[in-house]
Amino acid sequence: MKQFLQTSLLTHHLKPSKQTSLYSFLRHAHRKTQKKQPPKPSPPPTPPKPPKKAEKMTAPHGETWEDDYSWMSKLNDKVAMRHMDVYMEQEEKYTEAVLSETQHLQNKLQSEIASRLPYDLSSSPFRWGPWLYYRRVEEGKQFPVLCRRLASLNEEFISNMSPFSGFDFTSGKRIEQKLIDYNQEAERFGGYAFEELCEVSPDHRHIAYTMYDKDNDFFKLSVRDLITGALCDKPQADWVSNVAWTKDGQSLFYVVTDHYKRPCKLYCSILGSNDDDVLLLEEPKENVYVSIRHTKDFQFVTVYIFSTTVSKVFLIDSANPLSGMTLVWEGDPFVHCVVEHHRGYLYLFTDAAKEGQPVDNHYLLRSPVDIAPGNRVWESVFVDDPNMVIVDVDFNDTHLVLILREGQTLRLCTVPLPLPTHKAAIRLVEHSPRFLPLPKHICEILPGPNYDFNSSTVRFTVSSPLMPDAVVDYDLMSDKWNIIQQQNLLHERTRILYGKSSTSLNDRSPSSLLFDPEENKHKDEENLWNDLSEFYACEQHNVCSHDGVMIPLTVVYSPRNKKGNQNPALLHGHGAYGELLDKRWRSELKSLLDRGWLIAYADVRGGGGRGKKWHHDGRRTMKLNSIQDFLCCGKFLVEENIVDENKLAAWGYSAGGLLVASAINACPELFRVAVLKVPFLDPTTTLLHPILPLTPVDYEEFGYPFDVEDFQVMQKYSPYNNIRNDTVYPAVLITSCFSTRFGVWEAAKWAARVRERTVYDPARPILLNLTTEIVEENRYMRSKELALETAFLMKMMEL
Repeated sequence: MKQFLQTSLLTHHLKPSKQTSLYSFLRHAHRKTQKKQPPKPSPPPTPPKPPKKAEKMTAPHGETWEDDYSWMSKLNDKVAMRHMDVYMEQEEKYTEAVLSETQHLQNKLQSEIASRLPYDLSSSPFRWGPWLYYRRVEEGKQFPVLCRRLASLNEEFISNMSPFSGFDFTSGKRIEQKLIDYNQEAERFGGYAFEELCEVSPDHRHIAYTMYDKDNDFFKLSVRDLITGALCDKPQADWVSNVAWTKDGQSLFYVVTDHYKRPCKLYCSILGSNDDDVLLLEEPKENVYVSIRHTKDFQFVTVYIFSTTVSKVFLIDSANPLSGMTLVWEGDPFVHCVVEHHRGYLYLFTDAAKEGQPVDNHYLLRSPVDIAPGNRVWESVFVDDPNMVIVDVDFNDTHLVLILREGQTLRLCTVPLPLPTHKAAIRLVEHSPRFLPLPKHICEILPGPNYDFNSSTVRFTVSSPLMPDAVVDYDLMSDKWNIIQQQNLLHERTRILYGKSSTSLNDRSPSSLLFDPEENKHKDEENLWNDLSEFYACEQHNVCSHDGVMIPLTVVYSPRNKKGNQNPALLHGHGAYGELLDKRWRSELKSLLDRGWLIAYADVRGGGGRGKKWHHDGRRTMKLNSIQDFLCCGKFLVEENIVDENKLAAWGYSAGGLLVASAINACPELFRVAVLKVPFLDPTTTLLHPILPLTPVDYEEFGYPFDVEDFQVMQKYSPYNNIRNDTVYPAVLITSCFSTRFGVWEAAKWAARVRERTVYDPARPILLNLTTEIVEENRYMRSKELALETAFLMKMMEL
């Protein structure tokens, strides 16, 4: 019985009643249900709110307004700057929090972008006299090294990417000479190596260069002896904006700015002399600017004086630098002009008014050099042809090189020198020009250094939206050209050729591409220019703007990734200073193209490439035209079903940031996301009370606030003054730098006011990405910033 009871008790314990079993089941089911419930999503990060301190602003015409965030620009107010430091730290944390989910994507993109970034800090060598000059990057170093080697010892290939670069295995001697190590210069200048000017003397004995001193915000001139490698005792000057050598290399001219960065003093320094540098010219008036350059043959140094009333060009005899200045030309204020010399003739390339009538494009004049100033007459070289516009010129001893625009197509041709001596202008075709065959969709042709006036080879760079930049050497005597540097995107690296051999025996891509017009007639099966038209397409559109003017719009995309009108697009714009919109192939955009994005470029008025009128119709009181042009291009992409109506993004740099921000104010619903890089966002305050030095060019571009009409238009387009109330804005990423040269307070003020006035939507944040480096000089920082921008675009587009 006892055993039975024990067994019964054990059995009872192992086999619970139906009631107990049901309770356990329900409890287990409840626990299982609890596990399946997703965790509550964390609330979105809260944007920071900076302190507000209203300040009454007054315009010269009596208009007043309040600015709650003007304290951010009080650089000399220690209390304000402490608040600014705290606010910037909050912005940094907010940006990190919003983009924290994209960290894996950022890492992936950074790896992609870094692998494609061309080694911009390395260059192909250019020959000048007996030397080959070039820059290269040493492994593990941040900044490049400027080097040279004798051309006679460099007939065979030596790669700048090799760790044994500069060593001749045949002779066992080092044949490379380091001229400037910018990593050492960075130690002199607080970690920065930002160079503005670099000029080797014609005798190859000295080098003059200017480095940016970030602590004092000026460029410092140094001269280095290339034989000893030591810095010369003189000249050493601060606030230097221009330099020019005399032909014998024994004297150096340089221009010094005032503390408002206005170039106003011209000095001549005689190397090896104990005498002080000679002040040749001083312009005390605030509206006068001085610039210098040497002619290609080093016979003369040209002095340019520009003011709001007149432009003048003077000559200084290079053989006698202290002999004084001779006036050779006088014209309209702030025109573009360059004077060259060739075998007894002066050539003037300018866009000044002709016979009192304004012109839309540049033209070329000439005049014998030995003429008294009062008797000088300038004669036209070519008959004006509106269908063949001269964009740029370059000279050497035997040829004149012309970059032309025929319609919207860029061309390059050469004309033999010297030109006929008859006075009447003749058509270009009568000079027997020779044209270089170029690929399609060329967006820019830039002349190279071309220091060697006596060389038969000229260098230039050809750019296209579908082709990595090609650096080309063109032999003027044989009419053959050679691509000496171009990034090979198929191998995702850059080949830089120093000689005749290939970089690698396993690299089946050609080491150089020669074109002989007699032997090689455009073989379709050969991609001579290494363009990417096999993988990407480029379309040109003309968009009708608000006033009937047709605006060029370029669209680049991947045909295999295009899905009707479902693709997102990134629209670029600039439209200022008469500058070309940068439509060059940018390998960092490949990450977007390969993910189905379209890259579009709006050539709005205010920019360059279509004449002076095109520029003037988008500046000062006409600035609203450029904004309307940009909006019309964006609407065209949507209305023509090129892009999804909810997937249009915008991108602008500097003055292009003003363009995009103004377009957002005018039509915020058109854009889903935007990126503004070091943007100009508060022109009204900046032009009225400049914190950083401005030039007349800035006022000519955006308007004079003391002019009533200019000021009224400025108030209409200023991004900071026209933020809409109670409106949903697109997501915006603003990138800026802690360096005061980039005006970080403008980005901070705009972000704060947008958040304050518009409808808050955590899915459309306003972010600031602030860096402490000059990103362009830092490969790692550059790829990191580009990856963050790309990840932001993709996240905000929900892709």
